[in-house]
Amino acid sequence: MAHRIDTVKVRSALAPRKTAYWQKLANGRHLGFRKLTAASIGTWFAQAYDPGTREQTRRGLGDFGDVPEHQRFDAAKRAADAWFKHLDCGGTPEVVTVKAACDDYVKQVRKLKGDTRANDIQARFERWVYGDKIAWIELNKLTRKHVEAWRERLEQTPVIVNPYAAEPDLRPRSPSSINRDMTPLRAALNRALDLNDVTSDAAWRIALRPVKGADQRRDIYLDRKQRLKLIEHAASDVAMFLHGMSVLPLRPGALAALSVGQFDERLAVLTVGKDKTGQDRKIPLPKATVAFLRKLAKGREPDAPLFSRADGKRWDKDAWKKPIKEAVIAAGMPDKTTAYTLRHSAITDLVPHLDLLTVAQISGTSVAMIERHYGHLRREQAAAALAKLVL
Repeated sequence: MAHRIDTVKVRSALAPRKTAYWQKLANGRHLGFRKLTAASIGTWFAQAYDPGTREQTRRGLGDFGDVPEHQRFDAAKRAADAWFKHLDCGGTPEVVTVKAACDDYVKQVRKLKGDTRANDIQARFERWVYGDKIAWIELNKLTRKHVEAWRERLEQTPVIVNPYAAEPDLRPRSPSSINRDMTPLRAALNRALDLNDVTSDAAWRIALRPVKGADQRRDIYLDRKQRLKLIEHAASDVAMFLHGMSVLPLRPGALAALSVGQFDERLAVLTVGKDKTGQDRKIPLPKATVAFLRKLAKGREPDAPLFSRADGKRWDKDAWKKPIKEAVIAAGMPDKTTAYTLRHSAITDLVPHLDLLTVAQISGTSVAMIERHYGHLRREQAAAALAKLVL
């Protein structure tokens, strides 16, 4: 039975009960109001009927307690109309929050690209999303203001340069760091859009645009002598890790994830598991690198970490950051030298001698990234070659 619930006077006269009072808004569209006690302010509901499936779907809208009493019907109607529009566009009737979308994305990445990539994304969500109020906002209620406010909180969180110092130095987050931390959320929301958990990307399409020009070329390069010096000044376990970074152009996380069984001494091949690109790849090894890895793998089980800490555990960024920093200081290397500096140095040495596709395949990245960051080395090489043609 239909009732009017559009005025304060009418709603005040309604008897408290467990079932809602419904007012028709359009064919198959109703707005409901329920109060369990005479003293309660009441709760609002939206109800939609699908003639195709002959199913009725109901959605709680809240009590709108922050809205003046005489404006609550209009506020509830706007919320109901937004939900009806979401359904009409093919959106799911289920309640999906930002956190739920992120959880689903992590599962998808874990399935397609493996644990290493999924764990990295999970850690970023736990740090920047799950502890933030944006996590519990429903996707069809998410607005550009919500996302812009989240981004501002992210940008204003400083980076601790040396967390092990008595008084850690703080610096503003770099544009590239901001982009890295925004990317997983944007990807999760885009997947939710593909799944019809939300029917528009208006809330984040602009708010989560990457900072342009953020990924500049790394400007710290260590030549072979500097790399050897850094290794010599490092503790024995981290020295092996740094050695690996120097002879294999892998991301630190990919190197740390290697197991003994991925090294095939007979074929002189290293099989790298699912890296950032989500693909397994095989790297042919020179004799010197085979000999180095043979020493690491000798007498160890196939599932043991190929590069391990002194206690036998795998490396992770929290474990390698401090000892590498200590080695950098002891060896007198540039202050901003990190594990990634060795990857950059190794790729820099490869680019003049191999085509960019091969460099990209070995290092586990795209040709576009190699061209963007290292293409200038090939241009310099080309210029030098052309100089030899001068008559």
